[in-house]
Amino acid sequence: MIYYEIGSTSHDLKKEDLKKGLFAAFEKLTDVNKVLAIPPDYTRLPSRAGDLTELTWEYYGDKLTDVLPALGTHSPMTKEQIHHMFGKLPEELIRPHDWRNDVVTVGTVPAEFVKEVSDGAVEFPWPAQVNKLLLDGNFDLILSIGQVVPHEVVGMANYNKNIFVGTGGSEGINKSHFIGAAYGMERMMGHADTPVRRVFNYASDNFTQDLPILYVQTVVGLDKADGKIKCRGLFIGDDFEVFDKAAKLSLQVNFEMLDRPLKKVVVWLDPTEFKSTWLGNKSVYRTRMAIDDAGELIVLAPALKEFGEDKEIDRLIRKYGYFGTPTTLKAVDENKELQDNLGAAAHLIHGSSEGRFSITYCPGKKEGNLTQQEIESVGFIYGDFDEMTAKYNPEKLKDGFNIMPDGEEVFYISNPAIGLWAFKDRFKY
Repeated sequence: MIYYEIGSTSHDLKKEDLKKGLFAAFEKLTDVNKVLAIPPDYTRLPSRAGDLTELTWEYYGDKLTDVLPALGTHSPMTKEQIHHMFGKLPEELIRPHDWRNDVVTVGTVPAEFVKEVSDGAVEFPWPAQVNKLLLDGNFDLILSIGQVVPHEVVGMANYNKNIFVGTGGSEGINKSHFIGAAYGMERMMGHADTPVRRVFNYASDNFTQDLPILYVQTVVGLDKADGKIKCRGLFIGDDFEVFDKAAKLSLQVNFEMLDRPLKKVVVWLDPTEFKSTWLGNKSVYRTRMAIDDAGELIVLAPALKEFGEDKEIDRLIRKYGYFGTPTTLKAVDENKELQDNLGAAAHLIHGSSEGRFSITYCPGKKEGNLTQQEIESVGFIYGDFDEMTAKYNPEKLKDGFNIMPDGEEVFYISNPAIGLWAFKDRFKY
């Protein structure tokens, strides 16, 4: 059922509005004495999940015993990130998720089902894995907090993805990513009903149905009028309906349909959020349906220092690179290390333009930034950060179309993580 809902393309929900909605939902719950919160990590900073987690602590106090950021394969949050994102929430409540060691398998989705929903793209059983704390903690309430937004792996992010990927294990994460890659990322992005989502829903319906999970979903988008990120919706509930409502609003808020394909796209990667291509390739994922054949994507990445946030995945990206689907699938067939890390293989597919358009990465020039040799070794074009920012100054560009002094037209995106862009002929509802 839905416990609370508010939202539209014009709403601008402040912290007090989030508090009102969250507390109204909490008032409908009974016998809650021990609470686990599962918010996203710092890579989802604009989601407003930090405020909602802090407000949960404000409401429940000592009953909130554990906060498990849904790291997935990401690096654990630093003290600075914890305090910046979660405000007054006590740091000692944070539990780091170890996706390789701290998980249990609660059930297995049959291979026949996976084959059916993926139209035969893959045929293997999928293990539903979660952090053991969800089962061992004896919680009366598990709050899954997060933002619904177009996503490259599952179509629309959040809902039970926050559980099965955010707190999931190596095999479950790897295989779910590969299902989406094999089925086709461009067939899924912007859709709530996808093969990966159906696999997650099967797991929710059959393996975690007795866990006291309440979903707190936001919809956040960029207001082009003033260039500010605003919270457009808050939906709180315990079943698929809460996700479906948030996803419908997200399509209105986060998706931009274009009348013509884009010749040149310039994307800015905020240095506080994007330090790897594992995350930074959202610039590729979210724009690929918008970029014209032989078009150009320029990624301004001042804090880029690594390819994968996980050391093993970083090594695999460096070894195999972003060289397209056929090359990657061949490498998977021939190399056990990729077979054992299908999530990395999926990422290599996602991060390639398949030769259709060029991808130029422009890392910063501070110590620790990726070098020209490293950028080119994985199949990207290297761009000089100083030269590119002098020509395409992110402080002067506005989101959307810009005409440069020499008459060149560029399409600028200040944050690829909160949107999806597509040429109308490439997207089917």
